[in-house]
Parts: sequence; C-alpha cells; structure tokens
Amino acid sequence: MGAIVMSTDQAALLEPLRSREISDTAVAMIDEQGTVVAWTQAAQHLVGYCPEDVVGRSATLVLPSSEEPLGVSAFAEQCRAQGGWSGTAAVRHRDGRTLNLSLRLSLLWGQDATHRWLVSLTDIGALSSGMMNGSVRESLLARAPVGIAIRDPQLRCTWVNDTMAHDGISRDRRFGRRLKDSLPGFEAEALEAVMRQVLASGTSAVHEYRAWPPEDPRREHAFSASFFCLQDADGQALGVCSLTVDVTSNHRVRERLAVLSQASTRIGSTLDVMQTGQELASLAVPLLADYATVELAESVPFGTEPSARIDTMYDRPPVFRRAGQASIHPGTPESTFARGETVFVPPTSPLASVLRTGRSHLEPVLDASPGTWIDEDPVRAQKIREYGMHSLMIVPIIARRAILGTALFLRTEDPVPFHEDDLLLAEELVTRAALSLDNARQYTREHTTALALQRNLLPHRLMGGAAVEAAWRYLPADTDAGVGGDWFDVIPLSGARVALVVGDVVGH
Repeated sequence: MGAIVMSTDQAALLEPLRSREISDTAVAMIDEQGTVVAWTQAAQHLVGYCPEDVVGRSATLVLPSSEEPLGVSAFAEQCRAQGGWSGTAAVRHRDGRTLNLSLRLSLLWGQDATHRWLVSLTDIGALSSGMMNGSVRESLLARAPVGIAIRDPQLRCTWVNDTMAHDGISRDRRFGRRLKDSLPGFEAEALEAVMRQVLASGTSAVHEYRAWPPEDPRREHAFSASFFCLQDADGQALGVCSLTVDVTSNHRVRERLAVLSQASTRIGSTLDVMQTGQELASLAVPLLADYATVELAESVPFGTEPSARIDTMYDRPPVFRRAGQASIHPGTPESTFARGETVFVPPTSPLASVLRTGRSHLEPVLDASPGTWIDEDPVRAQKIREYGMHSLMIVPIIARRAILGTALFLRTEDPVPFHEDDLLLAEELVTRAALSLDNARQYTREHTTALALQRNLLPHRLMGGAAVEAAWRYLPADTDAGVGGDWFDVIPLSGARVALVVGDVVGH
C-alpha cells in the first residue's frame, strides 16, 4: 500500500478511533457448499448462535428460507459471476425471532483459485435508532468497495477478495505473507498489534491510518480497517478477518450520514405504503436529485406479495403504479404520470433491466438522442428534453428478495452528473425505505384480513321479524384502523319477540 508517515497531530486526531468495538456489524465465513467454516462473537451477539451451534453446519440454519440467496443455486451462480451480492434479508435469531438485516456476500480467493464467501450482517433496526454512531459509519462504508483479507493465527494471508488486490499487489504475492512484508513501517506494526489483540480477546476492533497508495502516490489517503476474530466450533481462534475501506473523502461520508439521519425520521412515519413511497421521493429532492419518482408493484399497496423476484425471469414486467414523486419545480411538471396511476415501462429501457436483474442502474450522462429507448415513450422523451434531464439513477426496492418497486433519480438543474458515491447513497436510502415499505405492506395485508374477517362475522342483514324494524351502524373506537372485535345480532323469537345481542371484546 506504500510508505506511511503520520504526524503527531494526525495521530492525535485518529487516536479516539483506534480501538472501537463494532456492535451492529457481524461477519462469518462459509465454503463453496454453503457450510459455515468460521464464526465471530459479533455474529453470536447479533443472531444468538454460538460457534458450536453453527460451525460445520449449513448456513440455512440462520438463513432458513428457500428464498434466501444461499438457498438458491441460480442466485449462487449469479453471485460468483458478479463477485458478491448486497441487500436486505430475513435472518432467524436463535430465539425464533426474524431479524431484518442488511446482508453482504463477498467472494474470497485462496491459493490454487479456491474460493469462499464472507458474509457481513448489519442490524438495520439498530442503525435506525442510532444513526450517528460509529457502527452506522461502518454500515455506510460497507456499501463502498471493501478490501478483505483473512489471516491465520500467525497473521499470514490466506484469503483475499479482488478489491484487496487493487493496490498493486497481486493475490499470489499476498498468500503466506504477513502485513509487514507488503506494508513496511510503523503502521504495519500497529495494525498487526491490533490483530494480535483481536485474536487474543476474540472480539472486534477498528483502526484508522493514513497511507499513500500506489494508484495515487501523490495524495495521502485515510483508511479504516475493521478486524474480526474468526472462531471454530470450539470457540478457538482460526484467524483474523480485516475489512479495509478508503475513507479519504470524509466530508462526503458526513454528508451521507446527514441524509441517512433524516431518512430515519422522515421515511416510514406511517404504515401507509403510498405515503412511504412519497416520503422517499420527497427526501431525495433536493438532497440527492432534482427530480425523483417511486414506482411500486401494483399488488404492494393492497398488501399482497409482489410477483417479481430477482431470480425469476418473466416475459413482460409486472404492472407498476406511481407511489411518490418530487421535484425542485412546484407541481412536479416533469412527471408524465400522477400518483396512483399505472406507469408504462418501455421493454428496452434501463428500468425494465433493473426489474429483470434486481441491480441498480447508473447513467452519468443520459443518452436522449433519437433511436434510443426513450423514443419508445414519446411523452417521456418530450419531458426529458424539455427539462434537460441529463443524469439518471434507478435503484430497485428489494425486501426479502422480492422487488417491491423502483426508485428513479434524475438531475436537471444541477450540472454535476451522478457518480458512484451518489449511487451508494441512493441504495442506502432505498434499503431503509424498503424495510418501511415491507412493514407497511404486511400491515396492510393483516389489516385487510382482519377487516374481511370482521365483516364476515357481522350479520349481512337484520331479521327482526314482525316485532321490530332494525337498523345499525358499526363504528369502531379505533377509527384509524377501522377494525373492532365487538359484534351484535338480531334474532327473531316466537311470540312476536326479538332478541338483541351485543358482544363486547375487552381490550384491544
């Protein structure tokens, strides 16, 4: 990574960050067959399983659903081709609870071209309740390129990912060597000291340092390295895992954290699916984009499971509806659809590609020239050219591997094109919104079921016979939900009599 020089002032600045525990991020290691081969205390803290419970067993113990990435062979092949996967997943806690976690799979290479997977998990719920702490920073940076290295108890390199080799040192030259062999100087000794401490304690730690990487030797870069002790089934140390991120652009990190902090309070304020979609669009403008829209699968507002899945190929995209839209211009004049209307998806557009693949699309310079997909929708094409839409991002809204919809971000007045950092931020925003949307969708489904059950239990018409004429009005005390458990009936009896019955369910 090049020589390292650290001034006294720099060392003092970084000192508070040198040994932090990671509470919300956990890692584990699995082999090509999906068997857990290494566990961490952080993983035990997050999902409740100790190393004895999981090491040597299938990862489906923790990711039990057949819809999860590790349980879908086609998805596994896709991961190998792309070098990994990131998104949200439902993970089973040892006590039976289901946790909604941010999950990232990273492909690791060993000697002789063998490979394994590193699984990193972050508690989305914990992030929402503590947006500005160090663990949130780790989660945000985890979406950026991360260099991963696994070292044995003697700190010799045994596994790396492709990102780790981008500093000019090939994978083959790393294997069997210690960090000080490729990173000379004081900082290599300091990093190895942290790793030995992690191995001895079995815990996790973070260390920040500065260096001049070979790809940019004239500019000092700041790096953040997170270390995890990998354990076997007996809880003994197998080695140490390091995750290294370039955090040079700290102001960008702070900006992103500020946006995500607002997301925790402004997205998901209600259990209304359409309102949540609008909250996502409203937050993105003008913080990230000049114009933003949110489209949801037609079934989502009604609480039913969307039919589109990442690993499902279909001949035509499902029907989507506009759930939210926002613009720097009053009245959102750029929009070709109103909220609630069906949205046309050109079959050759990047929007259709995002729906098919489940992967985000970044187009820094939007090609609006004649003959492109834009011409398939003349009204949209006219809007794009009229308002000077010149940069585009499309992010799928994914929860439990189901595509709930898409979020589209455009720039018009802002002349700066979108870049990778913007896409990472957009994906973070959408990931948080996806959890709120899925919760709202499930609430809508349960509410609809309860309402249907209630209506079927109440009498469809009142039969008072010749004795009385009966009329009724049912008004639950919980006017927001519109559902109550009380019941009534009118029962004709002999002798021109009638029974009026009311049942009161105590509590809520």
